[in-house]
Amino acid sequence: MCTKEEDVGPVRVGAWFHNSIEDARLTYNDLRRRASMLGLDDGQAFIAVELVYALTNDKGRTRTERAGEKYYAGIRSTPYAPLVKMADRAANIHYSVCRATDYNHRMASVYRGELPHFLAALRTDSTDRRFLVPEKLVERAYRDLGLEYPEVGLG
Repeated sequence: MCTKEEDVGPVRVGAWFHNSIEDARLTYNDLRRRASMLGLDDGQAFIAVELVYALTNDKGRTRTERAGEKYYAGIRSTPYAPLVKMADRAANIHYSVCRATDYNHRMASVYRGELPHFLAALRTDSTDRRFLVPEKLVERAYRDLGLEYPEVGLG
């Protein structure tokens, strides 16, 4: 999915650390230093940290408040952020449907209800592959949730 070989490292680091600002309370600059320590040059470290920043929820009391229009606009405007967000959601869905706990069943139900809005919020009119969601991840989410795949692409 990366359009340039030199983007692979930043996307990997962004994926590894995608929740670290909101969950681990690392700062933007903490992540920039870590990305550099992992061997990324300044430009690559910037790409990785911007990706993580775009995937950091807003402040809010509910899922809707934390992931509102401003949040999704940031994802849609950051290279590779739609890819990493969809990969994260696909992994969360898969985990939720494969682990038989009350919490996981509840989360699978939440993801099932959110899926149409979630996919629409990630959609962009861009033809630049860095801003698109891979259809295979969308198909997997539908399959794991036991939903019929609508065969309408995200680009």
